[in-house]
Amino acid sequence: MTSDERTLESERLRVEAMIATPSKRNLNRPRENTGFVRPRNASTMILIDGPASDPKVLMGKRNKALKFMPGALVFPGGSVDRGDGSVPCCNELHPKTAKRLKENMRGRPTPRGVRALALAAVRETAEESGLLLGKPGDFAHPKEDWEPFRKFSVVPALNEIRLFARAITPPDLSRRFDTWFFVARKSAIAFEPEGGFYPSGELEDLQWISPHDAIQQNTREITRIMLVELMKRLEKDTDLSASYPAPYYFANRGVFQRKII
Repeated sequence: MTSDERTLESERLRVEAMIATPSKRNLNRPRENTGFVRPRNASTMILIDGPASDPKVLMGKRNKALKFMPGALVFPGGSVDRGDGSVPCCNELHPKTAKRLKENMRGRPTPRGVRALALAAVRETAEESGLLLGKPGDFAHPKEDWEPFRKFSVVPALNEIRLFARAITPPDLSRRFDTWFFVARKSAIAFEPEGGFYPSGELEDLQWISPHDAIQQNTREITRIMLVELMKRLEKDTDLSASYPAPYYFANRGVFQRKII
């Protein structure tokens, strides 16, 4: 085993230990001088290419000029827009996926709110990479964010998207997100730009990268956790079952927590 391989294995084992006993993670850090900040709903898409035994995932580096996680290697994603839930689709979320989202969302969840979480991940993937998840067909929507789907005749599709995880930013930070992570195969992509990607500028150096290689890059802690969670899931759930449990990470009174939803 080379020095790099030993370093990677050590990091993987550290993250696995954190997943097994999350309360041991030290959340002590300087508190930002803010009152309570309600987290905004956000969605992230984890796209998988290749077999479960040797997967690659779509990731890119956040523009260094951005305030949130500048320069970090991340999955495509962003905030949920109010109109996302009303976007027409050629099919809907698997009933088990929709049920778990509705049962675990904050506030008073609605079917439209449930759809919005998944559709935000589809929209953000399109905006940040140019990849359109859906099926060929005529599409129309008044919002400019969805214009690529009309231009390239792709209707968004949800039935191949699965809930993967959820994570809420700790309460002592001024920018907080209630992020829902979704996962889908590359086969769910209906349109791929010439050259592979059409980056927006928010994500740079887009690439298909193995989880092992991604862990060694400039990734944040929660991203590393999701990468290890993904490797562990693919060992047991190669077909991405809609019934497979999803981990939920959050902080409670300064203690890092993990539960299953």
